[in-house]
Amino acid sequence: MILTVTPNPSLDRTYEVPSLARGAVLRATGDRVDPGGKGVNVSRAVAAAGHRTTAVLPLGGAPGALIAELLGAQGVDVTAISISGQTRSNISLVEPDGTLTKINAAGPELTPAESALLLGTVHGCSGGARWIACCGSLPRGLEPRWYADLVARAREAGARVALDTSGPALLAALPARPDVVKPNAAELAAAVGRPLSTLGEVLDAARELRSLGAGAVLASLGPDGQLLVEEDGVYYGTAQVPADQVRGNVGAGDAALAGFLVAGGIGPTALASALAHGAAAVRLPGSAVPTPADLDPEAVRTTQDPPLDLPLSEPATP
Repeated sequence: MILTVTPNPSLDRTYEVPSLARGAVLRATGDRVDPGGKGVNVSRAVAAAGHRTTAVLPLGGAPGALIAELLGAQGVDVTAISISGQTRSNISLVEPDGTLTKINAAGPELTPAESALLLGTVHGCSGGARWIACCGSLPRGLEPRWYADLVARAREAGARVALDTSGPALLAALPARPDVVKPNAAELAAAVGRPLSTLGEVLDAARELRSLGAGAVLASLGPDGQLLVEEDGVYYGTAQVPADQVRGNVGAGDAALAGFLVAGGIGPTALASALAHGAAAVRLPGSAVPTPADLDPEAVRTTQDPPLDLPLSEPATP
């Protein structure tokens, strides 16, 4: 069973529009509503892959109730704590070429009692979990060390921990020794405080995070693929997706993390699964998650000899 923790979940509304014009009335050509938040998306993708998963999250108001209903319909077990605030709603606008414009609400502020209850609930649900995936930004009311406390408790319970967050929360959690962290290029650049323009620089930055406590680093590099840096090796991979098949990248990184975890969370096999899931997700509308039928393993290439001089198509700055 894979347990996910999403401290700041959302109800995600996605609209496909012919073009984006400021000040105009836009008519959507497609729309969908999905439960959102990084950990929520990981659970949805794990369930779609046929594995057991439980999502732990704070929920409030009508949006929170709808999230729980939608997750249950997708085969995700939900353990929710009730909060006084209302769960946020986010809006995504996707153009035909895959360009995404996203508006993320701040979300509710959790009280100290709600924060403590969420942490205790995760601890109470962690028994029997193969992995605990701690994902996303922290809502107002939670200090940056909140993830560090969660990681420490999870490891004491014998669970392996995957962490997908950024900024002060990521840096504060590294000394607690999460088993794997999954930054994108921009988040990795911010963590080490310097720009990254080549794959070799990404490798150096990943090794720096490992020196600070991360067991492994799975770096998502958008169109440039993914780099996995572990104690036992370095692996790099790409997945080819024709440009005319890209419908958006909402949740693609979360699908990749789900693919990584269901394949064991270690080594080139897990990396290949992450690449296949991420590539499948960008072909789907909104934050829809891939099923096994959506995967194309033949499009995935991995190597233990990454081209370190490869320039990033989207250089990252802190």
